[in-house]
Amino acid sequence: MANKTQFMRRIPLVSGVVIRSVFMLATYSMLAMAHAGGVQTLDVVEVTGNSEDLIGEAGSASEGTVTAKQLENRPLLRPAEALEVVPGLIVSQHSGDGKANQYYLRGFNLDHGTDFATTLMLMPANMPTHAHGQGYSDLQFLIPELVERVQYRKGPYAADVGDFATAGSASIDYFRKLDRSFADLTTGSNGYRRGLVAGSPQAADGNLLYALEWTENNGPWVQAENLGKLNGLLRYSQGTKDNGWSLAAIAYKAQWSSTDQVPQRAIDQEIISRYGNLDPSDGGQTHRYSLSGEWSQKVDHHWTRANAYVIDYGLNLWSNFTFCTLGCNPGPGDQFEQADQRKVYGLNAARTWYGDWVGKAADFTLGMQSRYDDIGNVGLYATTARSRWATVRQDKVKAGNISLYGENQIQWLEKFRSIFGLREDFYSFAVSSNTPQNSGKVGANIASPKLALIFGPWDKTEYYANFGYGFHSNDARGVTVKVNPDFRDPSFAAAVDSSTPLVRAKGYELGVRSAIVPRLQTSLALWRLNLASELVFAGDAGTTAPSYPSRRSGIEWANYWTPVSSLTVDADIALSRARYSAIDPTQVPGYYIPGSIEKTASVGISYDGGARWSGGVRLRYFGPRPLIEDNAVRSAASTLVNLRTSYKFDSRLKLSFDVLNLFNSKVSDIDYYYASQLRNEIAPVNDIHTHPAEPRIFRLSLRVGF
Repeated sequence: MANKTQFMRRIPLVSGVVIRSVFMLATYSMLAMAHAGGVQTLDVVEVTGNSEDLIGEAGSASEGTVTAKQLENRPLLRPAEALEVVPGLIVSQHSGDGKANQYYLRGFNLDHGTDFATTLMLMPANMPTHAHGQGYSDLQFLIPELVERVQYRKGPYAADVGDFATAGSASIDYFRKLDRSFADLTTGSNGYRRGLVAGSPQAADGNLLYALEWTENNGPWVQAENLGKLNGLLRYSQGTKDNGWSLAAIAYKAQWSSTDQVPQRAIDQEIISRYGNLDPSDGGQTHRYSLSGEWSQKVDHHWTRANAYVIDYGLNLWSNFTFCTLGCNPGPGDQFEQADQRKVYGLNAARTWYGDWVGKAADFTLGMQSRYDDIGNVGLYATTARSRWATVRQDKVKAGNISLYGENQIQWLEKFRSIFGLREDFYSFAVSSNTPQNSGKVGANIASPKLALIFGPWDKTEYYANFGYGFHSNDARGVTVKVNPDFRDPSFAAAVDSSTPLVRAKGYELGVRSAIVPRLQTSLALWRLNLASELVFAGDAGTTAPSYPSRRSGIEWANYWTPVSSLTVDADIALSRARYSAIDPTQVPGYYIPGSIEKTASVGISYDGGARWSGGVRLRYFGPRPLIEDNAVRSAASTLVNLRTSYKFDSRLKLSFDVLNLFNSKVSDIDYYYASQLRNEIAPVNDIHTHPAEPRIFRLSLRVGF
């Protein structure tokens, strides 16, 4: 296998089309910058979800930034639920709390992250060619108390966001400096215990942010989860986000036992209880260690920034979703292990110039992004009680990409501006498989133009029209696969089709944002997204599964209201429609996309008068979903209410009390429909497989400032 340097040289050179396009865009903008002076230039777009300054700055109706203030009184069951600040996004779980969550947005069951790009301190969370699923985004290492802001953008309209961002993206940043150092101690139902110590003392000319988190949890499950998590952060910074630099180190490690989704019939037949388990040896262990740095300098006429990172990541995950199709009496059962060991390297840089063009305020950005995943092992193994007895497939993968983008914003008229972007991504995949026929090298590239037209504001109301191309990459193993390596499958060793390396997406959006009503921010977006035909790599089987072109559309309405300074109300509703636009009727019975989200709604009320009492309550509605292509089987809807109340004894001491699932609703966190076989059955049976939402949970936290 070629070394990293040799491999990266195989990434295709910039195509003539992109050279010409970027050159013309750069030349046009540089000429514009040459005329700078005397005209107010466009500033950096800083979107704040609770500020009237949003009008005149946003590029679409479906983007925004949520601040730490809005997270402070939001009760969370899991760290990744911080992403539910994105209107219309749902976070759920079908396994143990050490595994990545399930995400839903804009008509997608995003699985564990495909089609939604997430970063923390500019480091990617999504993992391509992951053992458990393409784009796997594990945010269990997130520390919500350290989050300064979450900037979200939906749709493929931003030039500086590429892979996995077809449905949207979220950029999470931690504080550089805390108002006060503190220690949190939390205890709760089902053996939940958590400790967090964090502070940011001044060091030399900067600040040192440190945090150490420890978590244990058994959950409500008959088989105790035995979650053990240790998480640490060190970040040193000088200056500000726009003019300064920082270095950060993160170390995260966790292990757990899982209660995965179970067949509904096993509960109905009283083989297990609602919180029971059919394979007590399911579970996992994972780690993520990283070093990262970022630098930024902003002056009158330009803004330059860069960041780099190195990540060491690993996962061993044991799952059993079908139980006994390989036999249990006797027989080894259906448990399998997915293993992933990799190192990830990244370097990004961008520069924005501010000026004017023939009297028109303008700015122009050129950027470069790169990433290299050196995957020492991505494997799928047949196991019994976590002991391997066969290898389905085992691969070494080297996957790299380089991306170039440009974006130009011009204020053509007082009430009209445009944003034009162009992005090109170059990928190279090299797979070395234990099945020689499935080894190979593939390169690919894709161009993604984007356009936004913004009209207004009139009466504190602005109107948007957005169009853009995007994409997501496919698993490198699916790109080079030639034969089915899964000996458990009747079509073992048969020829299979390879996946398309890069899958095209095309999005449209019309929107409006208004602050015409005092103290109320409201936005409305009507959107549509088309995905090209593709094959999907199924990590649980080690081969590709057919999929089809799809079309999604919907409407979203988000509101943020502050009737008085101490009270905030946020409410949003999202309606989506997802269908295959073409199918093979001999393979699937209809046009519905299984698991696609159709309706979500949330309402949150937060109170903080600056005195002793504060708190928040939140309702989340997760609508029913089709579980099979003909819509004959559907999941039930779920509604959950969470509550937090806090009392400050003084400036240093605060007590918080959370009630999660306040009304003890017996609903599902997630539902699937597929065939499985229980010990007492002679053949597989199609059934709903469910993972229940956790029952009412109490948590008590004490914070001591120092």
